[in-house]
Amino acid sequence: MNATSHGDRTVHLNAAGLGRMPAAARAVLTEWTRHEDRYGPHELEEHFDDVLHREIYARLAALLGAPPRDTVLFAGAADAFATLVSRLRLGPGDRIWTTPYEGAANLTTLFALRDRTRCGLNVVPLRPDGDLDLEWMARNIDDTVALVSVAYVPAGCGIVNPVEDIGRVLAPYRCLYAVDASYAVGQLPVDADRIGCHLLTGDGWRFLRGPQSVGFAYAAPRLRELLGPRGVEPDLPPANAAVTALNTALAEPAGAYAFQELGPVLRAAVEAAPGTELITPGRIQSGILTFRHTELPAALIRRRLAERGVFVWKTVGQETPLFLPGRGVTTAVRATVHGDNSLRDVDGFGAALREVVARERTGLVAAPRRVAASVAVPGSAGAPAPALPAAHALGPRQAPTRARHLRLCPAP
Repeated sequence: MNATSHGDRTVHLNAAGLGRMPAAARAVLTEWTRHEDRYGPHELEEHFDDVLHREIYARLAALLGAPPRDTVLFAGAADAFATLVSRLRLGPGDRIWTTPYEGAANLTTLFALRDRTRCGLNVVPLRPDGDLDLEWMARNIDDTVALVSVAYVPAGCGIVNPVEDIGRVLAPYRCLYAVDASYAVGQLPVDADRIGCHLLTGDGWRFLRGPQSVGFAYAAPRLRELLGPRGVEPDLPPANAAVTALNTALAEPAGAYAFQELGPVLRAAVEAAPGTELITPGRIQSGILTFRHTELPAALIRRRLAERGVFVWKTVGQETPLFLPGRGVTTAVRATVHGDNSLRDVDGFGAALREVVARERTGLVAAPRRVAASVAVPGSAGAPAPALPAAHALGPRQAPTRARHLRLCPAP
């Protein structure tokens, strides 16, 4: 069943989860994975010596605004962050700053670092509109802060955090500055030099449309000096075939900044479906739009859209555990526009979403309805959620409670 007007063509609105690999990159991955499986990695490395040791780094350097010598390949952004951050030498007198928008994988690494070194771990508060409180950061930064970790764009919502402004606040101090650009690179400008960060991580398979299991990190000279000559090397580098496919994908970039045109249309399409609630904190949004429905589960909406040839993603609140769960969001739908999408795609999504909502809500009319408490989400209808308390400290993890989804930590 396909309720869109695309015929057999599907609508892919999940570049934040997995971008559509260009045909040339897919052919490279298929051919050279088979070749590597038969002849081993060393023969492939010799065959692609220029690509694996020079060309891929030159392409990434141009993409990230960083020297090729400072870029390292990893299996993914989370692997890069875990590997490099876990090697930092901190102590009980040091503090780490994270934000409510930190993803679960990076939070796990930060918890482990805190537990091992006995350093402090604090959460930068939000303003009432959902933006990070830069004034609080400027008032409270000092040389006890050893590491600040910020997601450029979080996995659970589409806010664009002001990473360059944060870099200017932190620049006079001794702290290392880490930026997770996994959901930003390929759809937003990413310039490590302008950001002023010491660590920038990214995935190759989202907006960059490369294969899974290959990502990268920019490690600034200061971070390299702290970690030592081999301290920035991965424990297990990505497969050569995956690297060659990413290199091919980077040579055929989808148009970036498509969200500037398509984002408002996507938002309007969601708002036109009765009962939807946007999860859009902050003043600046990217091409990622997260929403939920007051009556219909996110998983049901995702399945019904897929039956109509429209592919989005169900996101779980605990993927951004310091933000979404505390605002009553357990699951939500995430739709993403990118350079290989069109207005026709978004129109098809809107028509399919309205049909799904109308049909599924009809089935609820005769059933008893529970009245849910109203939950305000920054940027959505209703009053903005309160900011986290200043210098909110993350204490030891508590015993798990019974829940349908993984709980990384208690809601702040």
